[in-house]
Amino acid sequence: MHKFVAKLHTTLVAREKGATAVEYGLMVALIAIVIIVAVALLGTNLSTLFNNTANSV
Repeated sequence: MHKFVAKLHTTLVAREKGATAVEYGLMVALIAIVIIVAVALLGTNLSTLFNNTANSV
C-alpha cells in the first residue's frame, strides 16, 4: 500500500509541474499581447508628440 501511495504522489506531483509550465506559458503570452497592444496604441501618440515638439523647436 505504501508503494501505491508513493507512486500516486509522484504521478500527481509530475502533473502539477506540467500544469505550472503551461500556466507560465499562458501568462507570458498574455503579457506579450498586452505589451504589443500598448506599443501599437501609444506608439502613434508618442510619434505625433515628438513630431510636434520637433516642429515647434
